[in-house]
Amino acid sequence: MLRNRFGKVVAGAAAGAMLLAAAACGGGDTTEGAPSAAPSGGASAPAASGVKVGLAYDIGGRGDQSFNDSAAAGLDKAVAELGVEINELEAGNGEAESAKEERLRLLASGGFNPVIAVGFAYSASVAKVAAEFPDTKFAIVDDEANKLPNVSNLVFAEEQGSFLVGAAAALKSTKGSIGFVGGVEVPLIKKFQAGYEAGAKAVKPDIKIQAKYLTQPPDFTGFGDPAKGKTAAEGMFDAGADVVYQAAGGSGAGVFEAAKAAGGMAIGVDSDQAKTADPTVADVIITSMLKKVDVAVFDFIKSFTTNSVQAGSKVYDLAAGGVDYSTTGGKVDDIKAQLDEYKAKISSGEITVPKE
Repeated sequence: MLRNRFGKVVAGAAAGAMLLAAAACGGGDTTEGAPSAAPSGGASAPAASGVKVGLAYDIGGRGDQSFNDSAAAGLDKAVAELGVEINELEAGNGEAESAKEERLRLLASGGFNPVIAVGFAYSASVAKVAAEFPDTKFAIVDDEANKLPNVSNLVFAEEQGSFLVGAAAALKSTKGSIGFVGGVEVPLIKKFQAGYEAGAKAVKPDIKIQAKYLTQPPDFTGFGDPAKGKTAAEGMFDAGADVVYQAAGGSGAGVFEAAKAAGGMAIGVDSDQAKTADPTVADVIITSMLKKVDVAVFDFIKSFTTNSVQAGSKVYDLAAGGVDYSTTGGKVDDIKAQLDEYKAKISSGEITVPKE
């Protein structure tokens, strides 16, 4: 779902000129304030399709083992399978709205089309910059506010996936007490909490659920502060919880550390974090709520290459394979039948999961 989503800020006109020149070339070095070089997916070869994709990450950027890395996986797949050329820019903690605007503007004015903004924090900036570049196709992940004819809104039924891991938490808990750590208290993350609590209570109506948010908007550092995540989870384990679910981006690494130290269990988010977390803590992750940002990013890029991009919202829900739960490590194999029963009922509409 998130990580250091605010990393490279334009510093003055000279830096802006350098950025624009690099963007126009479809690459650059990885120095502060410059577009990043092609990732390991390999964008240095000539693009077979001639399509140049620009992507602006949220806090944490590529390497956050969560939300941004899922977007990066979709981008890498587009490089490998569609032959697109790419350029990636990162955000910086606590940056001004103008920095987000400039990041998108640099990509669009540098000839990148389409341009993808990863995260709802780009909502206002996408609205402004997309209006300035009506011939450029934009996509934004996790935001439906923009209704411009050149903006596609890639959104997810996070509450449905969270219901499944909430059920898993309740089924695995031996203490009847579980926790939820949210990065920032915004409507999007409240969806994760609502689904998680609904799933847990479907299994055990009297289960105790502790919840804590690391920061309040406009402070979005809660998505990139592992120390805060660890402290919040430590408090929950100390208060009797034995499973904690985190929807906190980079801060989730601290939740895993706390679970390891407490001999507890943790639930990851967005990516299959049993595969991506530090190996020293990966064994505490019993499952992860999978949010297929990679699928949405790749689908959008592919639709651009086939001239079939559609503006407006596209919802990736459980029935569409947009959300799910992971089984890496076999820690939920014993309850998989029960989780899959809930999954079928949600997909069919028999169970409606609350969003708040």
